[in-house]
Parts: sequence; C-alpha cells; structure tokens
Amino acid sequence: MLPTPDTSHVPYQRVYEPAEDSFLLLDTLSSPSETSFLTSRFSNQQPAPLILEVGPGSGVVIAFLTANAHTIFGTSNLLTLAIDVNRYACTSTLQTVSRAITDSPQQQQQQQQQQQQQQQQQQQPESQSAGTGTGTFLTPLQGDLTTPLRKNQVDVLVFNPPYVPTDELPSPPPPTTTTKSKGDTFAQDSHLLELSYAGGKDGMETTNKLIDSLPTVLSDRGVAYILLCAQNKPDEVKERIRAWEYPLPLSSSSLPTGTTAETEKNRYSWKAETVGFSGKQAGWEKLQIVRIWRDFA
Repeated sequence: MLPTPDTSHVPYQRVYEPAEDSFLLLDTLSSPSETSFLTSRFSNQQPAPLILEVGPGSGVVIAFLTANAHTIFGTSNLLTLAIDVNRYACTSTLQTVSRAITDSPQQQQQQQQQQQQQQQQQQQPESQSAGTGTGTFLTPLQGDLTTPLRKNQVDVLVFNPPYVPTDELPSPPPPTTTTKSKGDTFAQDSHLLELSYAGGKDGMETTNKLIDSLPTVLSDRGVAYILLCAQNKPDEVKERIRAWEYPLPLSSSSLPTGTTAETEKNRYSWKAETVGFSGKQAGWEKLQIVRIWRDFA
C-alpha cells in the first residue's frame, strides 16, 4: 500500500480536510486497473505528461500522484500542477507535495541508488532502478477551474468537486483577504470551506462547468477522473458525455490547428465509465469516480 501524504500542517478551518472522497481518489488512482490503464497510456510517451488537480484543497491527492509517479503512471518523467480558488489551499498544497516527495520511499531509494552509483562508478541494473522516481511538481495556481491554462494541454485531470446540492453557489473569494475582527475571520473561513462543498443545483453547477470544458482542456491522450455522489445523477452524466461529438460546440475556435469539424468528429468517441466506488454510504453520499477519455479505436 502506498503511503498517504502528511497533511498535519494544513489549516482545516480554511481548507477542506481529506475525507472519504479524498481517500476514494487515492485508492482508485493506485488500483491495479487504473495503474495499468495509465501506464499503458503514458509510460513511453513524449512529451512528458501534465497531471492537473483542480481544487486540491489540502493537496493530498496531487501529492500522492507526484510522490508515487512511477508506480501509478509507469514513469517519473511527468509534470504535476494544481489550481484552487482558495489561496490557503494553494499554500497547503505546496507544503503537502514537498513533504510527500521528501518522505517518498521511491525518492529515498532513488537517492540511495544515486549515492551508490557515485561511490561505485557503475550503473545499477535496470531491474533494481525500475519503479523508483517521483514526478516534478510545478506550482499551485490560484484560479477558477482551468482558466489559467492554454487549451488542450492537460493529460490527466483529477477533480474532487463541490458536489453537495445547495440552493446557490458561493461567490469566489477575493485574491487577498483583509480581516478586521474575529467575526470577520470566522465568516471568511466559513466561506472558504463552503467553496469546497457547495455545488448548487443537484450539486453539479461547478462540475458541469468543468465537464463541458473537457474537449478544450484535455489533450488527445488526456483522461479525466471526476468524483460524483448519487444525487449528482452520475448515470445521466456518463450518458451525456458518451453522446458528445467533437468538437463541442462545432466552432472553429474549438478545433486543433489545421483541422475541420468534418475531419475531426469521426476520429474518436468519448468514453465515460465508473472506475471507483465507495459502496459504503446510503443515499446521495454514495460516491463514485468516473473516468472520461477519448477512444480512438
């Protein structure tokens, strides 16, 4: 079992604390079926894949993926990135990833091998070096969903969205916050936590916004992992995605350079399958992880 990153430094009064949904993502992404899928997709690919978590909160998931890159993706030649509207989440994520890389058994083994190589002046056998290596974490960005990125750059997107149904969505936080009293601080902290769980109608307003952007966010080889609860109507979500044609919508601004809608729309189909399932809670709290990707077969 791969170690769970340490998040003891995270200010949970302002940042979402890892819970069942977070751990379901860790279990799913490190499961034999998903590591096999991801390894076959990225282990021998160039350029280095870009792994993005939207809304990392404490950073436990992106830290886990970065620290265990070779085990999960079959390569340590990858870049990881995180985007969150909460600036405290960005700070926490950076710390969590840094600690996870330092504490990673893979990193420690790799450092030991490098020391042995320097001492012995000879290359270690491939069988001993295989399975070591962490990815390279770029930075946490403060932003709304994927807006800071260029189109079609993301190879793996992970999103644990605000999925709880609420009457309305909370407003985005300002880039910086100035507090004047304990009451102000409490209200601001409560608002930051609300951003992590309040999903609006059916708990899907933020999630739908991100899902609808996937054709212009994911690369051709890209895959997204999105967490949903039962009240998000995951079966309907999957059917909607499977009915997509490329591009969405049929506009020249959505097309790769040098292509047309007619040449693109038959190149592939969109797939959406449940690959992780909590199976523990009743009602809307029952959770699942949906994998979304292009199938060129």
